[in-house]
Amino acid sequence: MLIDTFGRRAVDLRVSLTDRCNLRCTYCMPEQGLAWLPKPQLLTDAEIVRLVRIAVADLGVSEVRFTGGEPLVRPGVVGIVAACAQLTPRPELSLTTNGIGLARTATALREAGLDRVNVSLDTLDRETFHTLTRRDRLPDVIAGLAAADAAGLRPVKVNTVLMRGVNDGQAADLLGWCLERGYELRFIEQMPLDAQHGWDRSTMVTAEEILALLSERFTLVPEPDERRGAAPAERWLVEGFTAADGAPARVGVIASVTRPFCRACDRTRLTADGQIRNCLFATSETDLRGALREGGSDLEIAELWRKAMWGKKAGAGIDNPDFAQPERPMSAIGG
Repeated sequence: MLIDTFGRRAVDLRVSLTDRCNLRCTYCMPEQGLAWLPKPQLLTDAEIVRLVRIAVADLGVSEVRFTGGEPLVRPGVVGIVAACAQLTPRPELSLTTNGIGLARTATALREAGLDRVNVSLDTLDRETFHTLTRRDRLPDVIAGLAAADAAGLRPVKVNTVLMRGVNDGQAADLLGWCLERGYELRFIEQMPLDAQHGWDRSTMVTAEEILALLSERFTLVPEPDERRGAAPAERWLVEGFTAADGAPARVGVIASVTRPFCRACDRTRLTADGQIRNCLFATSETDLRGALREGGSDLEIAELWRKAMWGKKAGAGIDNPDFAQPERPMSAIGG
């Protein structure tokens, strides 16, 4: 198993398939984009599947989420999902996407074995979407969400980052829109993971502010803490609404900055170039790609992975005076 010195067990693997993205969200990367990883440095499809197999068969991982960059720009994504769905024991498979390529791939992904998706959507206003992402692709995202729902990739979850003075006034509208369609909305506090290193805590819309904005229109009831487990989102039931499966409708808030959940963290991360990160905010990595390409056995690779997780810190330390933002931005780490 993947255990650290604080007794936490990592059962949730986040796999970045690429650092490339077809949007340029202002809170993530500069308008001109970034210097992408050279193709020889990226894990091959077979290497990704092998590492996922080691995680599942030898290290006790039970959930695998494919991320990016934007994972749907990777040509082999459907094949990777299909291969991972054949593993024993079979892990739960999900994918986080900006939704642009989802209308054309949702059915194939479902047939390959994907269980569900999380789609990033920060606004329903086309002009605001263009301002935030520097691309005019809102209709594609909305079509992708509908396609995911029609393909059975449920519950369809929507991830939203609010930016002060940009889209923070649209929080309640977003929730209403998601409730009408049976999507589960989750707001995420903006984190210091932008490529520009321009994050400013004073401009971040906090969890408390988000809940206040939603409560102006909706009645929210906290879900019992015991239902949360290691999930990053605190969830509230929305009175008077039901989800697509008939259960009470929910909205979540991931308060990574103001209410960190490090004590219950169960995640391990694999970057697109084969590095293990034991924390989203880690400042060091463990190279598995080198071990793979030098002929390392499954046993040797698993042991490297165990050692990487054993040294995990107690918390991200965002509130510490000596906190240092990782050199890699979110697009290169994977969500």
